[in-house]
Amino acid sequence: MAGRLRQPTGRYGGRTAEERQAERRRRFLDAGLELFGACPGYRSTTVAALSEAAGLSTRQFYEAFRTLEDVLAALHLQVNDWAEEAALAALAEARDLPLAERATAVFHAYAANVTSDPRRIRITFVEIIGVSARLEEQRLARRARWVEFICGEAAAAVARGEATPRDYRVAATAFIGSVNGLLHDWNAGWVEATLDEVVEELVRQLLGILRPPGWYAEASARP
Repeated sequence: MAGRLRQPTGRYGGRTAEERQAERRRRFLDAGLELFGACPGYRSTTVAALSEAAGLSTRQFYEAFRTLEDVLAALHLQVNDWAEEAALAALAEARDLPLAERATAVFHAYAANVTSDPRRIRITFVEIIGVSARLEEQRLARRARWVEFICGEAAAAVARGEATPRDYRVAATAFIGSVNGLLHDWNAGWVEATLDEVVEELVRQLLGILRPPGWYAEASARP
């Protein structure tokens, strides 16, 4: 019908409102990665500074996030998701390899992903610490997820006759702490080693947990 008004499509410049909102959110996260993960750090960043770095307004910030802590929380989850995706992809490719080779592939993929950008290490190992009870809960929840990953792979190794059967939860929790500490210190320049040497050490530690002295004897003694 001539002259009939159309309903607004919500598109501007060829993009929907949802697409524009997602782009603005990504720009705030990119700015947060730089300011929180490099300089000046989360505690010295303001909403105004983050908005300026993102090339957006403070009004647009509050349309995307409630607080700066929300940005840090989202970045912490994103960094962990990237590392988890890298580890799972490596595990899928190495699934049929012996235990030591599987572990090497997984830890190399994880370490390479986390250390590929120093800002990621600062976000997940430094800036997240001591901010609030909420972020501490999130940090521990993600650590628990990595513990479950180690325990799951330990169970798979036991089923394949590659490791001694036992409850690995406490050992896995201690091992994850070693992984995080070693990668942080290596990235900070406190450990003189190549990344390959760091991965080799982590694999040795894991194999020592899964295959304690006498595990071959235990395996051969079972009917």
